[in-house]
Amino acid sequence: MPLYLSDEQVMLADTARPFLANLAPVGHMRRLRDSADPAGYSPTLWKQFAEMGFTGILADEADGGLGLGHVEAGIVLEEIGRNLTPSPFLSSAVGAVTALKGATAEQRARFLPGILAGDSVAAIAIDERARHKPQHIALRATRSGNGFRLDGTKNFVPFAHVADLLIIATRTSGNDDDTDGITLFALEREQAGMAMEVARLADASFASRLSFQGVQVGGDAVIGTVEGGRPLLDATLSALRTGTASEMLGVAGGATDMTMAYLRDRMQFGQVIGSFQALQHRAAHLYCELELARAATLKAQQLLDEGADGTDRAACVAKGMAGMASLLAVQEGVQMHGGIGMTDEYDVGFFMKRQRVLAELYGDTDFHADRIARMTGY
Repeated sequence: MPLYLSDEQVMLADTARPFLANLAPVGHMRRLRDSADPAGYSPTLWKQFAEMGFTGILADEADGGLGLGHVEAGIVLEEIGRNLTPSPFLSSAVGAVTALKGATAEQRARFLPGILAGDSVAAIAIDERARHKPQHIALRATRSGNGFRLDGTKNFVPFAHVADLLIIATRTSGNDDDTDGITLFALEREQAGMAMEVARLADASFASRLSFQGVQVGGDAVIGTVEGGRPLLDATLSALRTGTASEMLGVAGGATDMTMAYLRDRMQFGQVIGSFQALQHRAAHLYCELELARAATLKAQQLLDEGADGTDRAACVAKGMAGMASLLAVQEGVQMHGGIGMTDEYDVGFFMKRQRVLAELYGDTDFHADRIARMTGY
């Protein structure tokens, strides 16, 4: 497929951009942070996402969704990143909806309507260590009566503190680093024996550490098959990594737009600083890096939509390249703004903070470079 958007996808972008720019610009994030809002997002805005149909982009039409694809989800995520909009879209409308494609009809009927209506939020609990390592799953799900007993911990779970649905990756057999023996569960957040520690991250968003001690769940909470969860977990991670890459491209785009506007307006030695050749070279380099990352991300989205081979690798390439390009964008943005770029009163610094959190989410650039090298045989 060509690496550009179709006419319908351009129309979606033309709808999403003013919607988020008007209702949730960067100042929206600042207000949530300064008000010490315990939710960390706007439920009203999440409901408006649903009214626009955004929450159902990836859900099948049979389940009440739009039946679109990851390209369309990426369009919305890019605008979320461009405006630094605190939103559960990635975890709920991308991660949870992807995972629930492997669920039973009863499970989808139970959990999807709330997400599609903007009434509920979902969180994906995978990581257990300080850094992303999805091959390491130590949280144990042990047979107990007609269900299972969960014991262990999960780290760095965005939106868990407000989630109505938790999708948990557990181990039902084997050693902690085995590929097989993985089972996914869909749980409601209020569970006896589960504790939660909420932390505010560098970008003012929230993530939680979950502790499970003898949590009893029924067999009907299993998504897919017992010990057959690794393929579904990998598919969910590919969707989340590609979605995160799209959001990072939005962060990079927002920072770059601010920087280019500053270069056109800031006067020094009687002329705008954008006329200085050294800054022009840096701006051109940044543009090239962003276009390469955008192409890699769009290719990963297209492969996901086609169900083609190589989606795992393509998602790693997209996440890694978007991580490098967005890091360059926010660093150049702060530096070209000079001293004002380091102040809290000026918005460009918020893009750097958000980029740093997104870079770590579902694996940083080093993680994905190492993973691609191993796939290639190194």
